[in-house]
Amino acid sequence: MTSAPRPHRVLVPLPTHDFEPTETSVPWRALRDAGHVVVFATPDGAASRPDPRVLTGAGLGPLRPWLAARPHARALCAALVRDPAFNAPLMFSALAPADFDAVLLTGGHGPGMRSYLDAPQVHALVGAQMAANKPVAAICHGVLAVARARHPVTGEPSLRGRRSTALTRGQELTAWRLTRAWLADYYRTYPRAVQDEVVEALGDARAFERGPSLLRREDPCRVDYGFTVRDANYLSARYYVDTYRFTSELLALLGRGEA
Repeated sequence: MTSAPRPHRVLVPLPTHDFEPTETSVPWRALRDAGHVVVFATPDGAASRPDPRVLTGAGLGPLRPWLAARPHARALCAALVRDPAFNAPLMFSALAPADFDAVLLTGGHGPGMRSYLDAPQVHALVGAQMAANKPVAAICHGVLAVARARHPVTGEPSLRGRRSTALTRGQELTAWRLTRAWLADYYRTYPRAVQDEVVEALGDARAFERGPSLLRREDPCRVDYGFTVRDANYLSARYYVDTYRFTSELLALLGRGEA
């Protein structure tokens, strides 16, 4: 008789505030429902806060139907922020690679994201996970945490020799150009595009996969919709529209079935 795969202990580092609600709450719920243990961490050990503009759609104007979180994700995010584990995160300074079987790196683009994406403790842990061939899943700006990670022995970028996707330059700059008249640089977390930094870490522009243009929003009933790239233990996706497929493939990577 074949035994069921054991639950994994999955780390989800988050910023002090401004995490993307869909990219975080959808995989959180699926991981929990599949029996995995989800552990959160933040820079100061206080519970993170979702990006209020994405969560509510306030200030997004006519682009709200495309840029704001959908009802299903909003409901999941409301459940997430009530979760006891979410409200008792570890501090980044307490993270130890041996304590986790996998890492989930979610996105967001508000200014608060820098407290997570710039954290050397997160980079070190991700570098150790990648070197140990433990599952690492990253979406949107979360891919920057992998691009900034290095092998703990050789010092080489953790993405060197890999294949990856991430928020594309076109996706990032389109959102910025369409909203900068009233939101200024809200959609530019860094002056440099995510894709450009990821390509540099890959060491080969051909290893970056842009994926197809998607003309409609994500749907919890269509886990096949979206785009991801899997390279051995490493899974990447571009942005929230890819979330349900990303989540389904994350569960498959962990050996616990479909979303």
